Amino acid sequence: MTYLNKRITFLIFILAIFGFLSPQTAQAENKPNAAGAAGFSYSIHFPENQMEKDIGYYHLKMTPNQKQTLSITLNNPSEENVEVAVSLNSAKTNPNGVIEYGDSSLKNDPSLAYDFKKIVSGPDKVALAAGETKEVELTIQMPETAYEGVLSGGIQLMKTGQDQADETDKGSKIINQYAYVIGVLLQESDKPVTPELALNTVMAGQSNYRNTVYVHFSNITATYVNDLTAEVQITSEKSKEVLYERKQTAMRMAPNSFINFPVSMNGEKMVPGKYKAAILVTSGDQKWTWDKDFTITDKEANQFNERDVGLVQKKGLDWTMIGWIVGSIVFFTALLFGVMVFFRKKKEAETKKRKKSRK
Repeated sequence: MTYLNKRITFLIFILAIFGFLSPQTAQAENKPNAAGAAGFSYSIHFPENQMEKDIGYYHLKMTPNQKQTLSITLNNPSEENVEVAVSLNSAKTNPNGVIEYGDSSLKNDPSLAYDFKKIVSGPDKVALAAGETKEVELTIQMPETAYEGVLSGGIQLMKTGQDQADETDKGSKIINQYAYVIGVLLQESDKPVTPELALNTVMAGQSNYRNTVYVHFSNITATYVNDLTAEVQITSEKSKEVLYERKQTAMRMAPNSFINFPVSMNGEKMVPGKYKAAILVTSGDQKWTWDKDFTITDKEANQFNERDVGLVQKKGLDWTMIGWIVGSIVFFTALLFGVMVFFRKKKEAETKKRKKSRK
């Protein structure tokens, strides 16, 4: 059976990340960006309550229960019909400490009071004929209750039908999917919100089919956590010797989101037992420290060790099995040779006996 490795490369163009990174020059009103590989172009129309002008995303000053319509222009410069899928997503934080505004398999954190998908609504798909330009309207409906901090998410625009794969020399298939993501930041108050982090759990798992310990913690406040550094040391319950550790700097967390921070086991076999995790997370002058006991069960260790690709490669050749196979081949070869010699001598003896009887 041929092993098929399907890798999906999802390229997302983000104009700017809410001013916490160096913003790019915003597109002028009604001046669409180049279509490029995405197959279509778009332009943003900023309303009067846009808080920042020279940016490429929405940063809107809102009020409780306010309803507002956003307009985005889509243009199809090609000679073929194009269908654009529109998806709305709350901002999330991936395991690398990078904020994702596009479609993601990451779940919302329980601390998220208002899901972006329930606040902003719009069409799922937009059909564009060859050369057509069309306005897409999205509706914002703010919650009735006043909200401190920020609600953040993204509007993802992606041409449908991007499912053709290019096969590599190794038999893998690569699917390139191109999309635009427009950030949306909704804010009612200018009052700053102090970030607060909370540890959820520490558990065994795998990252890219390699044994890993995950430290799962959340930003439970409606504000961004910037310039975040996480340091983790894993020891056994009965020893202070550090078994596994990781330090990662320059991370960020989206409002009311979690991060599943991975600590690699360095290709080692996962051993069941009781462990301790010493965790230090800093952001500017703020600091959070946690000490967490956790257990790796026999079932977990066996399950993850069987799936760890590094351990499978280390096993290499099974010399015991090879020895049995070679021994069996030698034995049966010798046995066959002995049988052949026996019948040849028997035949020679019978031939000599017949010759004597003729004389």
